[in-house]
Amino acid sequence: MSTNQDQNSPFTPSGLPIQTELASDNNPQAIPPTEIPQAPSPGNRIILGDCTQVLRQLPDASVDMVLTDPPYVVRYRSSDGRSIANDDNTRWMFPSFSELYRVLKPDRYCVSFYGWSKAERFLSVWKECGFRPVGHFVWVKRYASCVRHAQMKHEQAYLLAKGEPKLPAHPPADVQPWQYTGNRLHPTQKAASSLVPLIEAYSRPGDTILDPFAGSGSTGAAARYCHRQYILIEKDPAYYQAAAARLN
Repeated sequence: MSTNQDQNSPFTPSGLPIQTELASDNNPQAIPPTEIPQAPSPGNRIILGDCTQVLRQLPDASVDMVLTDPPYVVRYRSSDGRSIANDDNTRWMFPSFSELYRVLKPDRYCVSFYGWSKAERFLSVWKECGFRPVGHFVWVKRYASCVRHAQMKHEQAYLLAKGEPKLPAHPPADVQPWQYTGNRLHPTQKAASSLVPLIEAYSRPGDTILDPFAGSGSTGAAARYCHRQYILIEKDPAYYQAAAARLN
């Protein structure tokens, strides 16, 4: 496994673009769990709460893109003992994605990571909510994150459409390189650099990007780098605090 940063890369090892590295991953300042920090732009929000409840408070057709990394439903536990809320059940799936379909504007995109072993369940829920799979992304790792029947050396996400979105002017390749973050802020932390091509392709500057499973805030970091607004929702107070410190 290699964690060395390419000296020519515009991104830090945490996955944040260098231009937007506002807080040190190793020294995040504590944010009271009851506080909802406001970034300089009034459109940016980080909300502590259960997304199945928080999403109900958002108006219909109020966001331009959904980009999220929900629990994979695999009962994941990292080597240092960290876990992910609701990673042991599927009860949250339909309530959350049905609300995401409602708050997403017509003819727009949702990108969702998923656990490959539960692909059938994810696809069934997405289709039941009204989403239509129109693409699939794979990020290739240089290391195996798990070894069982095979060496697991990739991450994956579906591109889902609500209605008939306009085709992107510059669609990204469906196979992308993976950047390891070190998982310092979250046990399954995604690099902001992995999310930037998706945001640039499937939204426009000034758009609002929603992530209801925000984790350490990578979607917010990538959105801000791309000059988009963001709404982040995170249920776990510890990860919420990490995201708030990272973005504030």
